[in-house]
Amino acid sequence: MKKEIKAAIPVTLPVMMGYVSVGTAFGLLFEQTGYNFLWAFLMSSIVYAGAMQFIAIQLFTAGVGFVEMAIVTLFVNLRHMFYGLSFIKFFNGMGRRKTYMIFSLTDETYSLLGNVKIPEGLDKRKFFFTIAIMNQLYWITGTMIGSLAGTMINFNTEGLDFAMTALFVVIFIDQWRSYKTHLPAIIGTICTGLALWVFGPEQIILPAMASITLALVMFRKQIEGSQKEEEKDA
Repeated sequence: MKKEIKAAIPVTLPVMMGYVSVGTAFGLLFEQTGYNFLWAFLMSSIVYAGAMQFIAIQLFTAGVGFVEMAIVTLFVNLRHMFYGLSFIKFFNGMGRRKTYMIFSLTDETYSLLGNVKIPEGLDKRKFFFTIAIMNQLYWITGTMIGSLAGTMINFNTEGLDFAMTALFVVIFIDQWRSYKTHLPAIIGTICTGLALWVFGPEQIILPAMASITLALVMFRKQIEGSQKEEEKDA
């Protein structure tokens, strides 16, 4: 396992920089809303949903009901179901680690597992498990730093939630450069823009997620065709 950890450190370094900084922002904001470090630790350990954790802060403070929160969570994290499906055959051979691998497939972990080159002599399944668990540890570490710092120091957290927006912009640019087909990114941008224009910022999430899902299903053949051509060229 030491070899896998040693090999995973440089691979996960960019994720660490993002997760620790954004996790710190989440921990600070969560603490400011009245939830101490124990709640922050539990949320990042059990929920581990990145953007949804930031959204949850707004939902908690607004007093949103359980059903509405569950619907928003489903739409925001719906893409993770497809992440799991694309790796399900591989994960079937991972025994007790299978459930955790499906749970821990964040955007960044999925991107790493899909593109990383396995160092010679390493067990692929152990290496993937190491990447997944290290990424979550980065997130929990950032969360705890932010939460504990918030209990000791008075911060002006105005504008801190923009860290998540900045992270998604970086991910968007990276994905745009990595893939020849830009149709999913274009669909996401157009649907989100239309939802913002029609429903406004307060009601954007559900219509944006629903329209993006519908459009991806409609253009599924074109997207899969472009991916196959890209794989042939690789």
